[in-house]
Amino acid sequence: MAAVKDDPNERDASVVDEIVGYITSKPPRSFFLFAGAGSGKTRTLVAALHKLTGIGTGDRQVRPASATDDPAVRFARELRAHAQTIRVITYTKNAALVVTGRLGTNDLTQVATIHSFCWDLIAGFDGDIREALLAMNADALQKARDAAAGRKSGPTDKDKEKIGELEAKAASLAATPRFTYSPDRKRYGDGALNHSQVLALASWLLKQKPTLRRILRDQHPVILIDESQDTMKGILDALLEVVAEDPSRLMLGLIGDHRQRIYLDGHVDLPSMVPEAWATPKLEMNHRSQQRIVDLINDIWDSDLEGRTQATKAVQQYPRAEKSAGLVRIFIGNASASAKDKLRREALCESAMQAATGSAEWELGNPGHKVLALEHALVARRGDFLEAFEALSLLDPDSVRPDTNGDVSGPTAVQMLLREVMDLADCIKDDGAPSDFAVAEVLHRYGRLQQLPEDGEARVQLLKAYRRAVEDFVKACVKPAVTVREVLAPVLLAGLFEPDKRLVAAFNDTNPPPPAPKPRQPEAVENRLARGWHGLLESRWNQLRRFKTYLSGKSHLATHQVVKGSEFDHVMVVMDDEDAAGSLFAYDRLFGAPLGDTDVKNVEEGKETSIDRTLRLLYVTCSRAKESLALVLWAKDKAEALAYAHKSKWFKPGEVEAIPD
Repeated sequence: MAAVKDDPNERDASVVDEIVGYITSKPPRSFFLFAGAGSGKTRTLVAALHKLTGIGTGDRQVRPASATDDPAVRFARELRAHAQTIRVITYTKNAALVVTGRLGTNDLTQVATIHSFCWDLIAGFDGDIREALLAMNADALQKARDAAAGRKSGPTDKDKEKIGELEAKAASLAATPRFTYSPDRKRYGDGALNHSQVLALASWLLKQKPTLRRILRDQHPVILIDESQDTMKGILDALLEVVAEDPSRLMLGLIGDHRQRIYLDGHVDLPSMVPEAWATPKLEMNHRSQQRIVDLINDIWDSDLEGRTQATKAVQQYPRAEKSAGLVRIFIGNASASAKDKLRREALCESAMQAATGSAEWELGNPGHKVLALEHALVARRGDFLEAFEALSLLDPDSVRPDTNGDVSGPTAVQMLLREVMDLADCIKDDGAPSDFAVAEVLHRYGRLQQLPEDGEARVQLLKAYRRAVEDFVKACVKPAVTVREVLAPVLLAGLFEPDKRLVAAFNDTNPPPPAPKPRQPEAVENRLARGWHGLLESRWNQLRRFKTYLSGKSHLATHQVVKGSEFDHVMVVMDDEDAAGSLFAYDRLFGAPLGDTDVKNVEEGKETSIDRTLRLLYVTCSRAKESLALVLWAKDKAEALAYAHKSKWFKPGEVEAIPD
């Protein structure tokens, strides 16, 4: 308490020692650390690991080796004696890299994503993996047969097809000798496992195989899970069972904040899952945001809203003493406005924020502020690359949506466009001329200069062809409305880079695209791909450039979900249920709009509602802001939403503004 009185910023100063105490006690005590937005949980985790292992950044000891009376010294010695390590599990690769970077070289700690951890645990146990896959397939097959048998008119053709597929899958699994997986890329072929399968397999095997549980305890007596609120229910339940089986040999440390659960795989109410015997330390500070923003997110979570079923229990956050300011505004407009009008009026909101804050970072398009939209398509519209995005989505929908790992790189078939050709375009200087040195570097980087013919004359002629192609490419790029097809033509003609065969075939296909299917009408894969290729090649080149910027995370635009874990000085959250066209989230209902039938039913049954999901997402997006925050709500009933916002305890007088119609 003395530290709090002397320095309010040190409110959480004792938490590191508390964690070390739980881990080194005899027997150890599992814990759940409440760590809200901006609380410094990674810093706390790393500090605890340094103290536990006695190893700092760069192998520097953080305490004298002679301190034998220190429980942490004895703990580290026991880890070494038994060749054991502390396992730190993160939700994303980026998070793992951050922890590893801050931790430094530390041979008593292993940091990995949840998928890597699960695969490390089960890799090589091919017989057990096969048994688990067959058991899960048998369950699915039995459910399919029961559903078919329960139909009054007998099994449908679809039932028969599904049962046949599951029976064939069982035969295939039984004949698969080896199983493979990579947490970094998709694998194909017999025995290739995907991410969700690896999590499900680890969960099943931990519950069914005592030997695997013993191996886990022997290797990692301490497991610390970051972002535990989003950890898949199955694997978390399995680990909780392993701990309960012998708490003296395995302790679990869960670190997270149930207010920030945005993925549906995690437990609906993680705090309620924590056993009573566990410790529950908490980080109360918010080191990121100014006081006005911290007050807002506290009020958001503490709200008693119609349709809310999740508990309001949470850790109240406190800003740093020097962060006593901050600015919040909510702008409310009419959802019936056209997409074009919404963009224009959102720009007016940015101008209003610039005037209110006096910061040039709120200028339209300035990367100093981040604009968050609910759906990727909404981001694409606001970023003026919708046509290119929709075309690429037809080619491969999973490869065009940035994720928290930063792994998504676009469809495989267009990688030459998104890598080599983009890099070549970057060689064009402000005056519209190419940099010869930069062009040569790009050609060398992608192996084109290393593959020149040995014959001198042939080499000269090919280099001349390359130069002409680059000149034609530059001329095309600087045209205002040039299409992807026009930019690509000189590249393919001269063979500047090695293209995917599918890209070449699409470029040479002069047939008109098939018509788009009617809503809910199935579409043949070849038709979908044909429409995608045609749309991509006819879209503007600058749209594809903007898409690449968005995909790489360098755009001032992002979706609500992807920014989790990030922070920005200034944030604008666009809340538009009308354009999002989804059913999971409903921002309008946070501001007085009536509940839907599904929400009413879920409230009666005590299930999660769109209010619960949307409130968490709003908490996450608002808590990204450090200095100023703008909320833009496009409401079906603008007047009702304005009246609701004025009465809400969320906003102070002068913070609610109407967007002109």
